[in-house]
Amino acid sequence: MKTVLFSVAALVALGLVVYAAMAVMSQKMPDNLGLKDGQLTPCPESPNCVCSESHTANDAEHYIQAIQGNKTTWDKLKKVIKAQGGTIESDNGLYMHATFRSAVFQYVDDVELRLDEASNTIHIRSASRMGRKDFGVNRKRVEAIKKAL
Repeated sequence: MKTVLFSVAALVALGLVVYAAMAVMSQKMPDNLGLKDGQLTPCPESPNCVCSESHTANDAEHYIQAIQGNKTTWDKLKKVIKAQGGTIESDNGLYMHATFRSAVFQYVDDVELRLDEASNTIHIRSASRMGRKDFGVNRKRVEAIKKAL
């Protein structure tokens, strides 16, 4: 019985160490942020990302509807992101990068926005830096941002 309890305790401890290590690794800024050929970066194959750009339109797992809006909407988005716990890392008026941190392990997720002034559309991408699954967190975050507008 002591061996079983020790084994369970060791597995729990190992799991916590792995989660803590992933949290530390998620602090490093990814090199796939920003615009590529004038659009937000496509999502990876993993299900921890959503994006509204056209390259994702035929991918139900990753696609999310863009936001209709202009510079006024852009300014409101900054306030909404901050109100929901995000930090604006950069904003040049046409591209914005914000980060969100999870409560327990402080995992970092990146939210990127691109204003297309010609079509009054704001494209959005939200992705986890670490892990494979996000249990729908990024999709829920984008929907919450849209709803708060």
